[in-house]
Amino acid sequence: MGLFGIFGNKKTSLIGSGVLMGARDSHTHILPGVDDGVQTLVQSLEILAFVETVGITELWCTPHIMDDVPNRTEALKERFSGLCAAYRGPIKLRLAAEYMLDQEYEERLANDDILTMDNDIVLVETSANVPPYNLLDILENTLSKGYRPMMAHPERNRYMEMADYRHLKDLGVLFQLNLYSLMGYYGETAMKKSRMLLKDGWYDAVGSDCHRMGTIVNQYNKAELPKEVVKDLETLLQTSRK
Repeated sequence: MGLFGIFGNKKTSLIGSGVLMGARDSHTHILPGVDDGVQTLVQSLEILAFVETVGITELWCTPHIMDDVPNRTEALKERFSGLCAAYRGPIKLRLAAEYMLDQEYEERLANDDILTMDNDIVLVETSANVPPYNLLDILENTLSKGYRPMMAHPERNRYMEMADYRHLKDLGVLFQLNLYSLMGYYGETAMKKSRMLLKDGWYDAVGSDCHRMGTIVNQYNKAELPKEVVKDLETLLQTSRK
């Protein structure tokens, strides 16, 4: 019958679908006490214990770095080492960062002071309402230095239309889906965009953007998605594992 045949036309939660078994979460804010995400080590460990039950096998800590949150690279590495020492579970923990495309990022890029993901991927974001005036210049400069920019939750960028997404993809920018966007958490427009970009195969990675326990429990266990959206998500997850 297959994974989705049992659901018929019904909706299902992500845990209920089983689609996240063996998946990678490429965007979280569970490194404690460094940004607007998790604040204590105990909270981080509670979230990781829950995520184990979901089936996630690899999780990236991607704390904010921006003008207003100028986390130092070495300080983040030290905090990450503490989390790894305290966590005894099976999930593979990784460290990168989520960079706002602002002056702080441009200075760090100039100095190659960048926490990257695999394959020199650097996770970046912009304001949801207004892009930096030199957005394309920053992205092109990132590419010219040998990094691969991956835009976090591009579906939430209200200033972007489909032609803008296509232009960035043609430029070489990767896209990371925020799972909560699929469920309408950020509004109907972001939901429609996320489902369209997912269906068209424009995403390269998936992230929960987890900031606290309550939202990730709702995201994985309570909120439901149509089976066709879950099937598109399964395709993306299979591709991103390769």
